[in-house]
Amino acid sequence: MNERIEADNTCPAEQLLKTLSGKWKPQIFRMALDGPVRFNALLRAMPGAGKQSVAVALRELEEQGILDKTTIKLKPLHIEYSLSDKGRLLVAIFHQLEQLL
Repeated sequence: MNERIEADNTCPAEQLLKTLSGKWKPQIFRMALDGPVRFNALLRAMPGAGKQSVAVALRELEEQGILDKTTIKLKPLHIEYSLSDKGRLLVAIFHQLEQLL
């Protein structure tokens, strides 16, 4: 019963904010707004970003359904990340939040 009470007391926006929290997730999300992005392009665009931390952020965004990962089987073989349907739905929410600032 206490678990249910605790769940009812959580802020609805809390999970959304946790989804995109982290050092590189907001930047990755913003870059994906313009279209598919590649791992090395992300590293070049985010000075100070390490391979491991960007890889973890990409994996978490994919697991959360924010990004879709696509393997392009052309030579050279590469992977692109793009906003999923869920990720595109978040764009309108963030535009609304920007209006408040």
